[in-house]
Amino acid sequence: MEPKHLSELAGLYADHIGRGLFTVAARVGVHSRTFTQLRDGKGCHVGTYHQALTWFAANWPTDLEWPRHIPRPPKAKKEAA
Repeated sequence: MEPKHLSELAGLYADHIGRGLFTVAARVGVHSRTFTQLRDGKGCHVGTYHQALTWFAANWPTDLEWPRHIPRPPKAKKEAA
């Protein structure tokens, strides 16, 4: 678990959709400053990390490659069906 991974995912996703980190945070369902704080070297709660990582894994655009150095969580059972 590395907070810099969330920061990187949020930045890539924001660039891809042409929106800012506050918009990404709203879509993910985390506090509006989560990704800017991570970008600035601050941390986040474990629950926030897992919520965001799970959201990114489930909603990652098909035309954007997931970064290879960031482990992607498996899909939830109901999503995989």
